[in-house]
Amino acid sequence: MDDNAAKFVGDIPTYYDQGLGPMIFVDYAADIAGLVAAATPRRVLETAAGTGIVTRALRDKLSADAAITATDLNADMLTIAKGKFRDGEAVSFQPADALALPFADGSFDAIVCQFGVMFYPDKDKGYREALRVLAPGGRYFFSVWDSHRHNAFARIAHGLMKELFPDNTPPFMNVPFSYPFEPIKESLGDAGFTGITTWVVKRDKAVPDTRSFARGIIRGSPLYDQLRARPGTDPEAVVETLASRFDAAFGKPPTMPLQAILFEARKP
Repeated sequence: MDDNAAKFVGDIPTYYDQGLGPMIFVDYAADIAGLVAAATPRRVLETAAGTGIVTRALRDKLSADAAITATDLNADMLTIAKGKFRDGEAVSFQPADALALPFADGSFDAIVCQFGVMFYPDKDKGYREALRVLAPGGRYFFSVWDSHRHNAFARIAHGLMKELFPDNTPPFMNVPFSYPFEPIKESLGDAGFTGITTWVVKRDKAVPDTRSFARGIIRGSPLYDQLRARPGTDPEAVVETLASRFDAAFGKPPTMPLQAILFEARKP
């Protein structure tokens, strides 16, 4: 059974971009892009760029002479990202592992990663790699989700997974929401970063179509393959059940709470 939480391939990127992007990613993308732009970097690396949601926000906010290199472990995600840009926008794309970046020491003024570090199998190595490719004085901007307590959609989805599969629960909806604040700060300091600043960003997000959102959660993440690997499971039936749970929890009109933590850390 493949429960790889970082495997976004096949049709998953399309559902991710269309079903999840507008609901849980675009607003935080604007936040982090604004932080990066305020630092006026000229050379920007994005890791775990996915379908280019943050990449597009960065390009719209950074100066025209800033160059962006967008990377992701999954080439299928970058295929969608490329379609959001015109020729001449100074954005390049390449598959890359954030734990073994194919760039020389000191290559970038800023690194950006939205909701990606939670998936790194060796988070400490990821921070050391980020520090290595940053120039002295460079800044690392990244975000993580807060816990299930503060993100009802994830709590509800993971609760449904536990209910449907009590002895073999698909793990995906737990992974992105289980990386606590204090270990992150400690790892950043151990890697050599200084000047660590954090922001807790809470939102109340309207959910105009709970079924589209539920389908994005099921079909737009590795959860889809985790469900298909469990015999007798119909992912579309799970979508309908999850949408009904959202309808009951989010009120009318449906609105859900979101909470993320943004980090900025500097290389001495």
